[in-house]
Amino acid sequence: MSTPTRVYLARLAGVAVFDPNGDQVGRVRDAVGRLRPTQRPPEVVGLVAEMPMRRRIFLSLNRITSIDADAVVLGSGTLNLRRFEKRPNELLVLQELLDRRVQVDPGGQSGSVVDVAMECSRGGEWSLARVAVREQTGRLTRRGHLHQVEWERVRGLSGIADSRGTANLLSVLEDMRPADLANALQDLPDTRRNEVAAALDDERLADVLSELPERDQVEILAALDRERAADVLEEMDPDDAADLLSELPPPEQDVLLDLMQPGEADPVRQLLKYTPGTAGSVMTSEPVILPPDATVAEALARIREPQLSPAIAAQVFVSRAPMTTPTGRYLGMVHFQRLLREPPADLLGGIVVNDIDPLRPTTPLPEITRRMATYDLVAMPVIDRNNRLVGAVTVDDVLDHLLPRDWRDRDAAERPSTAGPTLDGADG
Repeated sequence: MSTPTRVYLARLAGVAVFDPNGDQVGRVRDAVGRLRPTQRPPEVVGLVAEMPMRRRIFLSLNRITSIDADAVVLGSGTLNLRRFEKRPNELLVLQELLDRRVQVDPGGQSGSVVDVAMECSRGGEWSLARVAVREQTGRLTRRGHLHQVEWERVRGLSGIADSRGTANLLSVLEDMRPADLANALQDLPDTRRNEVAAALDDERLADVLSELPERDQVEILAALDRERAADVLEEMDPDDAADLLSELPPPEQDVLLDLMQPGEADPVRQLLKYTPGTAGSVMTSEPVILPPDATVAEALARIREPQLSPAIAAQVFVSRAPMTTPTGRYLGMVHFQRLLREPPADLLGGIVVNDIDPLRPTTPLPEITRRMATYDLVAMPVIDRNNRLVGAVTVDDVLDHLLPRDWRDRDAAERPSTAGPTLDGADG
């Protein structure tokens, strides 16, 4: 293996994994240590890599040809695609050791683990040899010294930790996309998962909750105090917040809605009134809406806003005032491709398209799917009986409700893959 003889594993998290042809097959998420019956440090037997579709697999170290700060390269394109399952005598280094409270001999200085290094012996065996420990100072304004010490000098690395923080694990996870972070949280024990989720800021936690199975969403929300839960719901898109609240008993729904700001709670309350499986129940109540006298330049500036999802930013809906749902009379919509072809000073009212009948709040999901597929649309307007725009159904809204209810749950979603690298014998 062409690699340094010492590798700090927290720095390896998120590094791309490539096959011998240079094609990326996944990213490193953790390392697997095998506990020994003696006091010797655990042997490192492989890495856990996350593949497309959130599948986590085991990569044996003897199949890896090089490891560095930018890439892990495999010696073979043939992989065992079975989902990784930790065995009783194994530990996941980053998941289980980062932030663990330990003591360093001599003197018993207390600190927390910020990284763990694996080292290669002359015989080619890798083991967890060194630990980076930051001292506890007891002062909020001062960071303790960082010590790199041998594994044998650190007490508290085995067994169940009495107290763990989240800062160092969060630093490993912070660059993940919300969907990938949600996937990582599903691998953690419930208590640890709730701790990490609670340590995220409101906006980040809102994004991650939207990517989790309903069961995990409810459990994480229940672990927060109600004021914090209401703050997180305010950061979610109204349709996602409504989907989450619909999993709670009505009394709990009312408590959380009452704690939310009225301007954030009102659209969620409205969405909860619609019948499940209809346009009203799956739509977003906050599409991009502009008046007919807005210019093409103004519309392009609006859809460039980074917080908009691609499906929402793909078109502008045009209506009379007011511009919040329910709007004034709905006039039509303009796709972003049309905006790119028109002079910036032209008015939206002159290029609006209204030749496709909008949806009604009661339109059932199969009819929505048929019409979106027929006209190759990524979003459709939803209007009420008074021709007011009340929301829009996007293609991701449709997919969320057409897929099996537990599609975000990795355990339920695991199925044999028919594409990608071929299966071989078990690796771990």
